Amino acid sequence: MNRPALFLFSLLFSLISIPSIMAQNTANYDESKVPDLILPDPFVSFKGKSIQTIQDWESIRRPEILQLFKENVYGKIPTDFDAITFKEVTESQNPYPDKAILKEVDITVSRNGNTHTMRLNVFLPKSGKGPFPVFMLIDYKPKDPSEKLVEDDFWTVSELIDRGYATASFHGETVSPDDKIRFSEGVIGNLYPEHLAQADGMRTLGAWGWGAMRAMDYFVHESSIDEKRAVLVGHSRAGKAALWASANDTRWAVTIPNESGCGGAALSKRKFGETVQVINTSFPHWFNDNFKAFNGKEELLPLDQHMMVSLIAPRAIYFSSAREDRWADPKGEYLSMQLGSRVFSEIFGKAVSFPTAFESLKGPVLQPFAGYHIREGEHNLTWEDWSHYVDFVELQFK
Repeated sequence: MNRPALFLFSLLFSLISIPSIMAQNTANYDESKVPDLILPDPFVSFKGKSIQTIQDWESIRRPEILQLFKENVYGKIPTDFDAITFKEVTESQNPYPDKAILKEVDITVSRNGNTHTMRLNVFLPKSGKGPFPVFMLIDYKPKDPSEKLVEDDFWTVSELIDRGYATASFHGETVSPDDKIRFSEGVIGNLYPEHLAQADGMRTLGAWGWGAMRAMDYFVHESSIDEKRAVLVGHSRAGKAALWASANDTRWAVTIPNESGCGGAALSKRKFGETVQVINTSFPHWFNDNFKAFNGKEELLPLDQHMMVSLIAPRAIYFSSAREDRWADPKGEYLSMQLGSRVFSEIFGKAVSFPTAFESLKGPVLQPFAGYHIREGEHNLTWEDWSHYVDFVELQFK
């Protein structure tokens, strides 16, 4: 397969780099050890064609980039199944009975005589007139039966309802367990066992993306929800899954990965914070088997995460970071947005730009189609993050 041409973004970076092809077994927090950023050009096809029009982007370059990520990073997300059903159940107490309607929905999918059921929790505003726009969160945080349905800061249901949004969440455990031994004890083993033998087969993050797509199927079915105004949110590893879900499913109007780091928003070739080798060693079940060939060899990747931004365009995308979360490489996340968002202006004619250097950022960058913020603090999803998300989304839906 021909590889995309490479080009040097040296003018965009004010850093002194020391090239290195050494495998990284630990996180790197030293900017002086970040290699020169030689990144694949989103606007040059495998055959060397300059991509300048929407038609060429949609018919040539976007499919190429999507295939690169399928083969080398996330694995395929299968789209075939025989049937899907939605059943409302009652197992949890509604924590907001005065302002919201709680719907607990079992989504059951069948394929080749086998079935798998995932749980989707949906809150609908009691006041206002639907159909309502919806924020959907992919959740992964450890849970046990004694825990309450909603964590007030991590999933800010009450505030979102007050702002006129429906909101929903599913837990990754009901789709694919976040465990290197048990990850197949879900949708992969139940419905798509052939993927386990495929080097580019679906793994945990792809399975969570599959789950987000099934949630979207429910939103299309539910008359109280406006599926055309649906926002997909994921924190950390779930942010990686949210990006991949939206790249494969263009029904999502807005995509928001929070502090998603390596394999998410951050540029892998920077080798800063969590590296490809670190993530594949610690979480071998997250990405496909082919991704492991780039352990310590990020410079050989035929792609980088700025190209994930281009897959979301022309739909809206928003990245967010935390200043003390160096593991997720905030600078790499911002540079990825800064470079990848060029597709909005250069292909789709949208006035999108990030002219400010990372070190000079003062507040959130809110504009139609693409945005970014970095807050003080550590790795987490907080109301401060959510408040910026709502402001960005309202700019898109006004």
